Amino acid sequence: MKIAFETIGNAILICHDNKPVLATDPWITGDAYFGSWCLSHEIPNEQMQAIKNCEYIWLSHGHPDHLHEDSLRLLKGKKVLLPDHFGRRIFNSLVEQGYEVHVLKDKTWQRLSEHIKILCLSDYNQDACLLVDINGRLIINMNDGAALGWTTFVKNVIGKYDRSFYLRLYGFGNADMINVFNERGDRLLPDPEALIVPLGPQIARDTDFLGATDFVPFSSFHRYQRSDSVWAETYSPSVEDYEKSFESRSSQCLPAFIQYNCATDEWKKLEPAQVCVRTRAPEEFGDCWHEQLEQSDLAFAKKYFKSFAHIASNLDFINLRVGGKDNVIEFSGSKFEKGLTFQVPRRSLMTAVEYEIFDDILIGNFAKTILHGKWERHLNYSSPLYPDFTPYIAKYGDNGRARSQHELASYFRAYRRRMGVRGILDLLVGKLENRSKAVFRSFVAEDSRFYGVAKILYCSTRKSF
Repeated sequence: MKIAFETIGNAILICHDNKPVLATDPWITGDAYFGSWCLSHEIPNEQMQAIKNCEYIWLSHGHPDHLHEDSLRLLKGKKVLLPDHFGRRIFNSLVEQGYEVHVLKDKTWQRLSEHIKILCLSDYNQDACLLVDINGRLIINMNDGAALGWTTFVKNVIGKYDRSFYLRLYGFGNADMINVFNERGDRLLPDPEALIVPLGPQIARDTDFLGATDFVPFSSFHRYQRSDSVWAETYSPSVEDYEKSFESRSSQCLPAFIQYNCATDEWKKLEPAQVCVRTRAPEEFGDCWHEQLEQSDLAFAKKYFKSFAHIASNLDFINLRVGGKDNVIEFSGSKFEKGLTFQVPRRSLMTAVEYEIFDDILIGNFAKTILHGKWERHLNYSSPLYPDFTPYIAKYGDNGRARSQHELASYFRAYRRRMGVRGILDLLVGKLENRSKAVFRSFVAEDSRFYGVAKILYCSTRKSF
């Protein structure tokens, strides 16, 4: 293959310049999230060999469907490229393991070959966007993120290209923590009606807003396989769901797995075989639901959760329900009005605490999260655990190494400097926009004439921002 790119697997972009040059987020074997996830499609031999022959590997963030340790070991000897994440946890870990690692400075083009150059943007949510120029065609690899604070910058870059490809995760919530309940035992997320609403219209709006000419479904191709998480498979989109109701005058939706020639602009659809998923017991991954915590386990867990200053100031308690026994970690010492219960197997819990990967417990969706007290549903977020729990544990804390108030202040100050005034305005406008849309939709039906007129006005205004 000459000058081209391919998309395959969960979030793998392969870039060629007369030879394989770069592969992103290579999950090519095994499971993820304590065995809860497996790949939805096989990686064909041709693409597998190309991944193994790449000189460079780019890793967007620390989730195991993007930074997959067993897969990365198969690629030892490659040059690993990383976003400039605050805390440098991934960098330090990979260097200790003997990998050759290079950190990419934000907003700086770096040439990898004659026809390929890349630019990386890291954001405060410990995710990143990779812009790839292949022979004058632009790929926007957004993976799981949203270019937080970089939207205007990305739009300006896209505007310089005649052909641009927007790659990003979209779905019905299955790629995040949705196993949430209230004290009555009612599951709170996601709204079952979300399965009825097609993905296409939102994808088309976002693609057109950025100014990209093509959308490629990406970072969305896993299946649930554990017997205690397979219920979430209902919320997994099919490869056909992305193009349903995708309507745009300026962009198109391409298939999820493609091979695109960046010299001739010809492309073909790849047809990887679907994985035949076998439902597997949690015991296959070392999880026994009847096993209880030992006293040393509880002491270790207490130390872990109490190290997060923001959590301790926003919750009264966390209860670890393990093996049918409650283990309460107190923060307030006097009141028990607001708290969380995590009903979870001992082995995966203690592994997550020991290796500081608590997000893997949440996203695996075999653990049950129960909300106690008053939890507000923020309009800007799909989960009630945002913005005051999950990011402070998983993003800023575990990955960003910022836990105390002083460390958090340094963390956010660093990202504000990177984004500048324009980036901060992008974030503020985005939050206000999400809140306004939620309120508007609660008053105006989507099939009404007024909604249609408002949508046209909104889109024209949004493009001009």
